[in-house]
Amino acid sequence: MPEPARHRIVVVGGGFAGLQAALKLAKRPVELTLVDRRNFHLFQPLAYQVATGALSPSEICYPLRTIFRGRRNVEVVLAEVAGFDLDARRVELRPVAEGVPAPATLEYDSLIVAGGSRYSYFGHDGWHAHAPELKSLEGALDIRSRILTALEAAEWEPDRERRCAWLTFVVVGAGPTGVEMAGQIAEIARDSVRDFRRADTAAARVLLVEVADRVLTGFPPSLSTSAERSLRKLGVTPLLEHTVTDIDGDAVTTSSPSGEQTRYGARTVVWAAGVAPSGLARVLADADADAGEVDRAGRVVVEEDLTLRGHPEVFALGDMVAIRRGDELQTLPGLAPVAMQQGRHAARMLLARLGGRKTQPFHYRDKGNLATIGRARAVADLKGMHLSGAPAWVTWLAVHLWYLIGFQNRLLVLTRWAFSFLTHGRGARLISGRNQPQP
Repeated sequence: MPEPARHRIVVVGGGFAGLQAALKLAKRPVELTLVDRRNFHLFQPLAYQVATGALSPSEICYPLRTIFRGRRNVEVVLAEVAGFDLDARRVELRPVAEGVPAPATLEYDSLIVAGGSRYSYFGHDGWHAHAPELKSLEGALDIRSRILTALEAAEWEPDRERRCAWLTFVVVGAGPTGVEMAGQIAEIARDSVRDFRRADTAAARVLLVEVADRVLTGFPPSLSTSAERSLRKLGVTPLLEHTVTDIDGDAVTTSSPSGEQTRYGARTVVWAAGVAPSGLARVLADADADAGEVDRAGRVVVEEDLTLRGHPEVFALGDMVAIRRGDELQTLPGLAPVAMQQGRHAARMLLARLGGRKTQPFHYRDKGNLATIGRARAVADLKGMHLSGAPAWVTWLAVHLWYLIGFQNRLLVLTRWAFSFLTHGRGARLISGRNQPQP
């Protein structure tokens, strides 16, 4: 007798949400297909350490095929999603690049869509060319090249004003990513003094622009104050209640609360302000005019169990969703723990439905928040327990090592961190790619 056909599951997205769902489902007797336009999982919380030369790309990335090497019921497809046919239960694909074959469609019995998010430039998409973001490995490598090129250019720049512009770094957005990035750039400048003979890299200016009245607005005010104090000790200048009004290849213009415009000569700008949901949210919503709904930010609206209305076989997860709770829409922070919990919840609910059981609403368990500022400097809000300084920094190290994919990567990152802490060195200070600014 032939074996009964296994339940076919397609997971779109190899980020935190999609990967957690796939890992849980891969252990069950189902046929699982994971689709992503990259062949690796990026541990995005440490992307800024690649951007600042503390870690190499391979240390925070892990090939998706390697993760599922021992699971014969799992296939990985390198492709982009072109559309969804929800009635026919089919995902339409297109190749990631010309000449790279990919299946045109994938049939499914259950679908999990975890498209994630991207940074929003608030209608100024042209700024991206001058202010790359940290949501992708390509962005991190671009930023690394720009920072290191700026230091090299300052070494031989004879004009004082132009040299000052090369040694001015602007980070837009003072959330965890912006604060971590600003602190790391300040440490790079201080640690690089021994490497350069002409440029005084310790005199570099690092400006952190934030529209709110404090850094790390998601943290308690006391920890925001502690973080700002640590930033200033590192040489970072927070420009609070300032708005960026223009970015070009030579400068950043900001507006103060009084409306005064100030132009800062700067050749290196990092964008860490605001996120927008993945375009897959709109594609999924448009696949069913009756069930598909998006909020004003472009997130697809899902039911409390994370399924699409009218399509209990379709789950949507992560930064691209808003959850309908009664008459209100709930949006959760764009953090890795949220995505991971949603991925595991979706897998459990899918398996529950296969077993004839009812699904349950998703509830996020907030375990706290962490942000590092520099060497032995961090802040932590752990269920009402507030930590700062070295204790928070050690906690931050432990948490990130725990969630990093792959034992080898954990060991390599721990070794890198230990070496960097003891020697103030950075082993990945390499200028590569074609996107770095030209002196």
